Amino acid sequence: MRGVPAGVFPAAYAGSGRRAVRVALAAAVGFYLFRYGLDSPVAATYALFGAVALGGLSRIPGTGRQRAVVMVRVLPVCWVLVIVGTWLSVRTWSAVAGMLVVGFALAFSAVGGPRPAGVAPGLQLLYILPSFPPYDPGSLDERLLGTTTGLVLLIAAEALIFPEPSPRPYRERTARAAETAAHCARTLTVGPYVLMAADRSAAEEAGRGLRSLMVPEAERPAGPGVRVRALAHTGLAVRTLLNRLARLTGPSGAPQEREVADVLRAAEDLATATARCLRAGTPLLESSEELSSARAALSALSAGTSGSGAVCPSGFGPAVLRRHAAVLEIADAALAMGAAADRAVRGRHAEVEVAPERFWYSTVPAPVLWWHRVRGHAERRSVLFQNAVRIALALTAARLVAGIDTLPHGFWAMLATLSLTRTTLEATRHTIRLALTGTLAGALLTAGTLTLVGTHTDVYAVLLPLWMLLAFTVGPVRGVGWAQGLFTVLVALVFAQLAPSTWQLAEVRMLDVLIGSAIGAVFGLLAWPRGAHDELRRAAAELLRTAAEVVVATTSSVAGGAATAVPTAAPGQRSLHHAVVLAESAYAQFQSEPAPFTGAGQGHPARSVDWQATLIAGHHTLWGSDRLLAPPVTVLSTATARAVEALGERMAGRMLLVSAALDPGGDTPPTPVPRIDPVYPEFDAEPVGAPRRYYAVIEWLESLAADLTRISRGAPPEVVARSDAGAAAGGSGSREPA
Repeated sequence: MRGVPAGVFPAAYAGSGRRAVRVALAAAVGFYLFRYGLDSPVAATYALFGAVALGGLSRIPGTGRQRAVVMVRVLPVCWVLVIVGTWLSVRTWSAVAGMLVVGFALAFSAVGGPRPAGVAPGLQLLYILPSFPPYDPGSLDERLLGTTTGLVLLIAAEALIFPEPSPRPYRERTARAAETAAHCARTLTVGPYVLMAADRSAAEEAGRGLRSLMVPEAERPAGPGVRVRALAHTGLAVRTLLNRLARLTGPSGAPQEREVADVLRAAEDLATATARCLRAGTPLLESSEELSSARAALSALSAGTSGSGAVCPSGFGPAVLRRHAAVLEIADAALAMGAAADRAVRGRHAEVEVAPERFWYSTVPAPVLWWHRVRGHAERRSVLFQNAVRIALALTAARLVAGIDTLPHGFWAMLATLSLTRTTLEATRHTIRLALTGTLAGALLTAGTLTLVGTHTDVYAVLLPLWMLLAFTVGPVRGVGWAQGLFTVLVALVFAQLAPSTWQLAEVRMLDVLIGSAIGAVFGLLAWPRGAHDELRRAAAELLRTAAEVVVATTSSVAGGAATAVPTAAPGQRSLHHAVVLAESAYAQFQSEPAPFTGAGQGHPARSVDWQATLIAGHHTLWGSDRLLAPPVTVLSTATARAVEALGERMAGRMLLVSAALDPGGDTPPTPVPRIDPVYPEFDAEPVGAPRRYYAVIEWLESLAADLTRISRGAPPEVVARSDAGAAAGGSGSREPA
């Protein structure tokens, strides 16, 4: 069976069973109240489908109470959709135009995060339902009453029935990771000045716990607001701090400088204060200022200047200067962590001051932040935009066909289009095959039931809640074939209680599902049929290509002794930031997409790629470029400048090598990603008299090399050999297959 491994069947059935009880109870109570208690078939229909829309079709992440909160917030939206759908349905052209606009808007609302994305399919259904006969605006009050009743019952059921334990919030996960960072910094301060294996493992585990794949969908900080953005930034900064601490090496037998120890102690204090701030909202301005002072003292010592700026040669060797650079990067990561946590808790009233371009969203009004999010995805390369266009066009075509051909129960055709359209043609074809098989089986069972029972509605009334429990328990676990078959019988049990029905109702259901499936397949073919898998490869490749340009531009600026007062104005920075946003959206869509079939015995070619490391490489490129291009200006000797430029070009070449493997271009299939060695001999070639800024560049490039190593994890040995040969060509950015 595709989807749920056999070992998790009991837990899967338990989870879907609890949800089935909530949906079935709300839908049945609302339906029976209006159908048999108040004799209002219209209100009964809307009460049932209102509960099914947000409880069955929607996939709102989180616990029952979290879902109930989301439903309360979207209740006014549900009213608007029912009103607009009712008034636009009287003419085919207005219904079709409305479907195009509303369908796109609801699907594109996924830019707001997992919760808007999860509730969108149910909202689509609430607009589709009044778009079909009877075209009766006079019954609008009954439609709104039924919808409201069904949703209120569902909200109560979600909040009160089978309460679920709340998962650990992302803020608490980040606080625990910050405590781990504090422990690592304390260990590095007291000796042996290098993390032991157990501490490295703890740091790696804490950082892994902040990855989106390890966090429940409802807890991921994915919204456009200031606090949510800052919380995501905090998690990324903590992961960066943990990585920097784990990579720090000891002073090779020499005693640790007081300034180094001061920075590590201040970083420990700030990490501890960050954890307290995330949990209790306590201030961390004092700890941040202490680390800033300690960092300034170490920077002055490493640069060979006194507090007044007078030159006083330090006489430090290359190993000590590299350690200084590594500790300064630890300080930068800790300061970014504290500033981000302050904004995650206090929003625009944060106390810790930083350069405005680092947290550009801190002072931006909420509507403008939403506009930035929407504008960032309003292009054809955005997966969210692609999905919205695909769904809107498919639903519009289904509504047009239903209106022109006057399909009986054309609502079912649109529901099939909505539920069966997938992001790839292969997945759509597979889904449709299963759906048609299940629908055929359900139609045969429906025909037999309607023939045997006839017009005895009391039998249908008894069977309906029991069948809803079965359908909403088994369907989500067994897959689309079972879901369509069970739902076919369910809708027959509903409509048989609203009007006299015969076995031909099953025939109509089968015809509508066939039409809806065909429309979904057509638009799955015409609109970006390769899905998020290939789009993610393209987006990740573009991200690394842009990052390579920023690396070259940054090292060239450092070599020329240049600096900029506005780091985000550096060449390529804005393009890289945009590439990171698009790659993150493609990665999120990829996680929800089933692995494409690659042939017997073959695995998913993308599973050997660490996509999270690709995104981190983009962020590291941005942050490192900011630090290196900030004043003061350091003039490098000719030999050192040439070394900096050469190292930047070689790192860019390795980035382009991985980029070319991810997306060779055209119709050429992607090749395995080459393994990149994180240690290069050229990093040990120390120019005579190189200043501290040279070693800051080295530390930055080595961290990017470590990111590339994680990206290519799992590549076969022959790929490693060929990638090493390609890298030895001098970082020319060759697109030779790895």
